[in-house]
Amino acid sequence: MARLSVADIQDRVADLARRPTYSREFIFDLLVALGRSRASVTRLRSGNLNIADNPEVEVAQKGVVYFKPTDADLHLTIAELDSSPTVAKYDTRFLIATDYKNLVALDRASGETLDIAIDEVDEHFEFFLPWAGMEKAQYVAEAHADIKAAERLGKLFDELAKENSPEDISRHSLNLFFTRLLFCFFAEDTGIFTKGLFTEKVESLTQEDGSDLQSFLTQVFDALDTEDPAAKPALVRAFPYVNGQLFARGAEVVPHFSRQARNLLLRSGHLRWDEINPDIFGSMFQAVVDPKLRGDLGQHYTSVPNILKTIDPLFMEGLWEEFEAAQGKPARLNRLLDRIGSIKVFDPACGSGNFLVIAYKELRRLENEILKSLGGQNLQSELFGSRIKITNFYGIEIDPLAREVAVLSLWIAKHQMNQEFNEIFGIDIPLIPLKDAGQIVTGNAARIDWNQVCPNDGETEIYLVGNPPYSGSGKQTAEQKADYTFAFEGVAYSRNLDYIAIWFYKGARYIADTSAELAFVTTNSVTQGQHVALMFPMIFALGVEIGFAYTSFKWTNNARGNAGVTVAVIGLRSESTRPKHLNTDGVRRIVPNINPYLASGPNIVVGPKRGEPLSPTIPRMTYGNKPVDGGNLLLSLRDKEQLLLQYPEAVEFVRKITGSQEYINGQERWCLWITPNQVESALLIPGIAERVEKTRLKRLASRDAGARKLAERPWMFREQREGTAIIVPSVSSERREYVPIGYLGPDTVISNLAFAIYDAEPWVFALVTSRMHMAWLRAVGGKLKTDFRYSNTLVYNTFPVPNLTAAQKETLTQRALRVLDVREYHSEKTLAELYDPDLMPGNLRLAHKELDDAVDTLYRKSGFASDEDRLALLFDLYVQKTSAKESA
Repeated sequence: MARLSVADIQDRVADLARRPTYSREFIFDLLVALGRSRASVTRLRSGNLNIADNPEVEVAQKGVVYFKPTDADLHLTIAELDSSPTVAKYDTRFLIATDYKNLVALDRASGETLDIAIDEVDEHFEFFLPWAGMEKAQYVAEAHADIKAAERLGKLFDELAKENSPEDISRHSLNLFFTRLLFCFFAEDTGIFTKGLFTEKVESLTQEDGSDLQSFLTQVFDALDTEDPAAKPALVRAFPYVNGQLFARGAEVVPHFSRQARNLLLRSGHLRWDEINPDIFGSMFQAVVDPKLRGDLGQHYTSVPNILKTIDPLFMEGLWEEFEAAQGKPARLNRLLDRIGSIKVFDPACGSGNFLVIAYKELRRLENEILKSLGGQNLQSELFGSRIKITNFYGIEIDPLAREVAVLSLWIAKHQMNQEFNEIFGIDIPLIPLKDAGQIVTGNAARIDWNQVCPNDGETEIYLVGNPPYSGSGKQTAEQKADYTFAFEGVAYSRNLDYIAIWFYKGARYIADTSAELAFVTTNSVTQGQHVALMFPMIFALGVEIGFAYTSFKWTNNARGNAGVTVAVIGLRSESTRPKHLNTDGVRRIVPNINPYLASGPNIVVGPKRGEPLSPTIPRMTYGNKPVDGGNLLLSLRDKEQLLLQYPEAVEFVRKITGSQEYINGQERWCLWITPNQVESALLIPGIAERVEKTRLKRLASRDAGARKLAERPWMFREQREGTAIIVPSVSSERREYVPIGYLGPDTVISNLAFAIYDAEPWVFALVTSRMHMAWLRAVGGKLKTDFRYSNTLVYNTFPVPNLTAAQKETLTQRALRVLDVREYHSEKTLAELYDPDLMPGNLRLAHKELDDAVDTLYRKSGFASDEDRLALLFDLYVQKTSAKESA
């Protein structure tokens, strides 16, 4: 049986929640709604599979559920069931107690509980998704970052930049000074220094006007770079030796201070720096030194949950599974310690080190759990530090400042994890003097040989992670465009590739035929539209596959002004028989293969763009009419009214015109529409003649030869297509279940901002508005952010359509007309309102469902359980049809 989609399950459970009363049948219907086999549920209902202690009242199935109706306390009932011999014997996962008004449930696998009114079960159906074979993904909640620190330091930076000319101190030196300042603030609040040491010394030992602060801070920094306490002036002898080159002499990095700058420094020092989350430490610092970044700090770091979407499925989940399997086996636990101590993590676009910091901390936490499981063994060998060395964390970063901050962030993360180690085991591992640093280099990752940064011998466990720069082909700098030559090293590539394709290609080449794997956060555009054909064939040709993926999701975090970017996560590895995981809307599925559209299916590439439909069954789709007029042939409502008020005879040359947004939102626009046999009479009207002449001059002035040619007929659009037509919006909100496609009569002109199928029969409307076609659009079409971006050459012309009989076309025609009729019932509403998923009328939804059912049966008599199921068949059919055309 095909697996249900989450939407299908939600609809089924919604029907269950609307019942006026409940009985023992509730559990059977809930199991069916979640996709359990009807045959299995029938056997359970008949008693054949019921292993409950009281089968006349209770329902229990081995490994699945124990359902107990009761008038007793529901929480107490769950506790009794959880400790019952029957539940233990049959390893029952879900326990449910209900009085048919309220319901309490326990998932014994995850430990999650549910306490709801029974008629709210549809709002909490995700709790039971494991019955449908879909485990709920769990992610760590993100800690809040103290953005006040960045704002306060930003003011200090501005004040110092004002007080010090570039001749006094370079921008690089000022940046380095702030790196040192951040370390001192953090150190005095986290036990690296004596509590409050730095701020108290500044406050008590320097003048209020700031005149001697430059000299004092220079002494402090020198003391932090001096190993022998006796060699330090008494004034700063309390400052310990740090090492690690952070405070190395040789550069004059301390600026001159004013009274205001000193006050700002002290105010910054009094913040609680132990509450600063080093996961965003680097990005916060970049916002300090770059005023342009301060207003939207949230856009400049990857939140912890998003980072975990790369490192968890890439390697941490497997390590935790190994840890669970090694419980009670010291030798195996020790081998796991050795293994995690040798893992290398490499971010070839590391920025300020966020991914490296989180990966380091996650490995340290696993190490702590292993040591706890060993019962204190091996602790003596850990006295001098963790097996997780920050020298095993590699990065490439083009910005020298970001590179410095990345190293600093790793040190801070190391100190935090040393503190966690101390809290657990009572053993202090001091951070200073610093003994190691991350292997992070400054350079252009597009041009550097990654093996020179992090050598890959083919056997070492190396994981590439990160959030490489995006930059579409039209937004790249000249230097970025030049990077492609270095990155592809003679391999042919398209100039339309996104900049991030460099990282995917170099990453695939780096991991090919080795134990290394990678996972990158990426703009979702690389898995949509024409970009799929440009990038993925090169990757697959290297023997590399997609091991896991997260389909498109909004990039959000808890910072102020968080970003609205839409991204995906793609994990690559050498071809393997290991399971592949596809994550969509918080649900993980094991699939046979993940194709470049991040769907379950073969590694096909839809394209290149086709000039004619793949299936001769359907007619041709074209763009609408493009004016190329400088706005002179187009009329607003006011323009139209003024023209007709002054020249009533112009009415025969004025028509309504609509594009995607006008059609969907019910907006009115107008245009001059003059056919060849009307030119003479139209130009007798001065108001029209004036606009036509302006169009002619505009076209003549164009740099485009085609536009200049059009000046010979300035009275008409570049195209002049008219007649009854199906209009297909070129852009539509991704919230809609259906793109609002419609029929327009010959009195309305379709602009080039929409597509048109002229003289099409209603059965064609049924095909393109169906859920089947929507599944194809979602997979192979491009997007603007997450909005659907329709393409006649990439979506419509590639859409596989079976040969249709006259009877099938008639059925589709009737279903199409029904949808159009129902729309007329609601003619007071715009299509945007009608197709809002929260407002869609029930009779319109039903009409679409009946249309969907009719289209589905064209492809499979038994229909489909989910869009994923539809898509799998469409990909297979596409392969068949393209293969047939190639061999013809």
